[in-house]
Amino acid sequence: MASFQKRGKTWQYTISAKPKPIRKSGFSTKKEAQIAASEVEAELRKGVAPNLKPVPFDEYFESWLKVYKPNIAKNTMERYLNTLETIRIHFGGTALQNINKRKYQSFLNDYGKDHAKATSRKLNSHIRSCVREAIDEGIIRVDFTRGVTLTGKDGKRAEEKHLNYAESKLLLNELYKRLDKSLTHYLLLLGLTSGMRFAEMVGLTRKDFDFQERTINITKTWGYTKKMHEGFGPTKNERSIRKIRMDSIVMNAFKKLFESTPDNILRLVFFSPESKYKVISNGNANKVLERILKELKIEPITVHGLRHTHASVSLYEQVSIYYVAERLGHADTETTNKHYAHIIKELRERDEEKTVSIFQNMIV
Repeated sequence: MASFQKRGKTWQYTISAKPKPIRKSGFSTKKEAQIAASEVEAELRKGVAPNLKPVPFDEYFESWLKVYKPNIAKNTMERYLNTLETIRIHFGGTALQNINKRKYQSFLNDYGKDHAKATSRKLNSHIRSCVREAIDEGIIRVDFTRGVTLTGKDGKRAEEKHLNYAESKLLLNELYKRLDKSLTHYLLLLGLTSGMRFAEMVGLTRKDFDFQERTINITKTWGYTKKMHEGFGPTKNERSIRKIRMDSIVMNAFKKLFESTPDNILRLVFFSPESKYKVISNGNANKVLERILKELKIEPITVHGLRHTHASVSLYEQVSIYYVAERLGHADTETTNKHYAHIIKELRERDEEKTVSIFQNMIV
């Protein structure tokens, strides 16, 4: 049977157990202490010894990262290490067991004052995955990340920064007119018509193009920043290894390019000997794209926005979400649903009206 005692402004529970009583303090209310005590007592009845040894949050996250994320890409690891540093700054050596939902929400509120909501979302997703593992290991019992409110500065998420159908059409036709100006225009054309990630595009070699089948084989990436791997590297995930079919106009453009330009020792399609990383830089590609869009009087987006444009236009043209997820190399359709919820909502509204009209039109 547990007993409860108020110590200063917080509450403590004490549970009779062998070889010694189990005590824990720091609860804001007696009710919180009672709930926590009942959970410990339930575990004791099952023969499970509760883990009451303090486990510093930052140390556990670092250990979890080493055990469960050993093979992630270098740039992805950088993002996790940024989360670790944020945990160290805000929580110091605070034990996981001493963090409740209220403390964690206060942390998110403070973090959101100086960061975009999308950044807060990513931070929370890292921490949530770690916390769930701590629950499975019996270190804590309550998921203090569940149901939190994400705060941060408003702004469009990256996937919302895309061109609409009319803008895409203008850009596509303009890119075809400029193909003879530079190799960068070919890269932008491919980004718009394939939906590939930038690292996947600059990692393409000539042998990845099958002109007979009109397909491009995506099996690798190329490190184009100091935070990434050097040279060729793996795709983002297993589903990112894929073969996508392209239209004949795009493929003919690249076939003519290969026939009219010399190959290079790496056989890279977007090889740039002057560049530090030997491929067209992301910064330069963004500048070229921005310049073209401004000339067309279209609000600029980034090269990554071409990927979102490809997906958004495909979905709006009623291409199956399953194929769009496959074409983009998403780990699952849930990722596609999450990233393109704004388009899927529009489609649902259109399908709703279409379904209603079907039965209305059946009336003779």
